[in-house]
Amino acid sequence: MRQIVLKLYKDLLRYGENLKYTETKYFKNRIRRGFKENKRLTDEAEIDFQLQKGQKILQDQRVI
Repeated sequence: MRQIVLKLYKDLLRYGENLKYTETKYFKNRIRRGFKENKRLTDEAEIDFQLQKGQKILQDQRVI
């Protein structure tokens, strides 16, 4: 599970580097803050929901 989360984190940060109409610094800070806030999650369903949310951002190529 940890590897999946770390891969998603890295992929989101890389995705943020290629944004054209959004400030990359702002996007990266939002990603970092989101991961820090969810760092202590223990409920498996909530963890899966957050992972799916992050993967959906990458899949749809949209900004949060």
